[in-house]
Amino acid sequence: MGNTTSSALSKEILEDLKLNTKFTETEICQWYENFQKQCPSGRVTPEEFEQIYSRFFPDSDAKSYARHVFRSFDTNDDGTLDFKEYIIALHMTSTGKTTRKLEWAFSLFDVDKNGYISKSEVTEICQAIFKLIPKEEQSRLPEDENTPEKRANKLWAYFEKKDNERLAEGEFITGVIENENAMRLIHYEPIKE
Repeated sequence: MGNTTSSALSKEILEDLKLNTKFTETEICQWYENFQKQCPSGRVTPEEFEQIYSRFFPDSDAKSYARHVFRSFDTNDDGTLDFKEYIIALHMTSTGKTTRKLEWAFSLFDVDKNGYISKSEVTEICQAIFKLIPKEEQSRLPEDENTPEKRANKLWAYFEKKDNERLAEGEFITGVIENENAMRLIHYEPIKE
């Protein structure tokens, strides 16, 4: 049992991650070492992911958002994330305005995974996003987006859909790309002090 290969990251996965994320080889290997310590099984459970994610948002309740993020990256629906799914999750949820990022955002909002987004799904994600925003920051939000419902209404309006209509992925991506504000509303970025 003394082989060391299990603790080293496969070349294949490393190359793939270098190609698909902005992380360097050193960073990826660093992440991997931490990952091995935190998740000796090589798998992240939703609970572990919540704990990891909460460190990024120390002043907020990141639980429900982390759950949604987890769901959107558990591409094979096995209830866990492997190292690759985990790194791509970290990469996608950090900044960048790529189409891939918007494809991920679509899967985040598609709560029931049926390939469409409904207004109630948008509201559900807006509620999760709201919990990420520290209380004192919430009090400084513009009047038309200072509750999850208002935020959802404002976002939905960009897509020019009726409340009972559904949004396909292409429409979602186009709507967000064409509206700077929509881009801002689909996620929460901590204000850089």
